[in-house]
Amino acid sequence: MVPILETKNLTMDFGGLRAVDNINFHINEGEIVALIGPNGAGKTTFFNCITGVYKPTGGDIFIAPDGTHSERINGLKPNIVTEKGLARTFQNIRLFQNMTVLENVMIGRHCRLSAGILGAILRTKATLAEEKKVVDDSYEILEEIGLTKFANEFAKNLPYGAQRRLEIARAMATDPFLLLLDEPAAGMNPQETKELDEMILHIRKNKKISILLIEHDMSLVMSVSEKIFVVDYGKLIAEGTPDEIKKNPEVIKAYLGDETDA
Repeated sequence: MVPILETKNLTMDFGGLRAVDNINFHINEGEIVALIGPNGAGKTTFFNCITGVYKPTGGDIFIAPDGTHSERINGLKPNIVTEKGLARTFQNIRLFQNMTVLENVMIGRHCRLSAGILGAILRTKATLAEEKKVVDDSYEILEEIGLTKFANEFAKNLPYGAQRRLEIARAMATDPFLLLLDEPAAGMNPQETKELDEMILHIRKNKKISILLIEHDMSLVMSVSEKIFVVDYGKLIAEGTPDEIKKNPEVIKAYLGDETDA
């Protein structure tokens, strides 16, 4: 079985700055994997390369949703990458604030719809059935995430932690095989972070979705991750289990520095 996502020598340059430097990375089916590193280490740039926001300067990105057949996705537009089964959230909340919670999730289903313009105009039986299924599927996702009580609320009226969970719900609505979470616990209080921890494990178990997250909250990372990759100045400096990463001197140096850095 091949990794469901793999990068080979992935590189991203911005002029004279190398933000991602020959990173070899992989995640297998069913895994929860964390990508960690200091601020400015290149983590979000790595996400942006994978999801089509940036076209990498060098290297390759491969996906294998079925775990057997790999496909190179370098240079594909973000909407095409989403259609292929990679969904993401962002550091900064990007909800449609003046739409309801349910409508935000329904928008995520757009890439899975088959009805065209003609069907929407004529209101065919197939189109109406598909619209009903979108509502039903979206509501089911809200149940999974624990947001049904907010279904008809405007997104802007939700508590901060619930807005974070809604972003994840909208990403799940695209029916991904891999969910990429960019600092999902940012700004959360301890109780909200605990609920996020439980939700991530629930998604993996019940929806069979693999998860890759960028996160600074080390308690969350160590709690949910089976494998951790560490980057610093765009380079991959370590990979391993949570226990291995905690003891790795290169990781300790990257986060805490040492006397030679003073």
